[in-house]
Amino acid sequence: MSEHIRYAFGQSSIGDFITALSAQGLVAFEIGDERAALLETLRARLPQAELVEDRIGLAALIGQLAEVIEHPGRDPGLPLDPRGSDYERRVWSALREIPAGRTASYCEIATRLGTPREAREVAEACAANAIAILIPCHRIVKKDGSLSGYRWGFRRKRTLIAREREAAAA
Repeated sequence: MSEHIRYAFGQSSIGDFITALSAQGLVAFEIGDERAALLETLRARLPQAELVEDRIGLAALIGQLAEVIEHPGRDPGLPLDPRGSDYERRVWSALREIPAGRTASYCEIATRLGTPREAREVAEACAANAIAILIPCHRIVKKDGSLSGYRWGFRRKRTLIAREREAAAA
């Protein structure tokens, strides 16, 4: 029997998003420009799962996640169920330790994990992350401090970092 995953779409100031919830917690929170593409990505990410749209049942979660986008430094305390390799989950855990309004480089994260030569692998783990903002890969920058790629778009990354820095300065 396949795993039952509920999903729903939401809207925010930086675009539409999709969220998906397993029995253990949030499996996906992805931002995009086209809902069909977001759903296709979710299907590809969870090929064995039975995906069931649940707009009504997930309405409160959609509201919480829209608020997270507006205030990305606030952690709503949602249970997460990230899917990835052991290394990816270690990277994602390290990302969650970066305070809101601050950034770290790929190399810094690799060094924290005891693998200082694996900055590229850290970048790959960031790209594999399916839980935007709550696993804050937007806080990762190049070694020189400049912004680098973001799987949900450079403009969104810049916006999220600016929102966090404004809140931290207030």
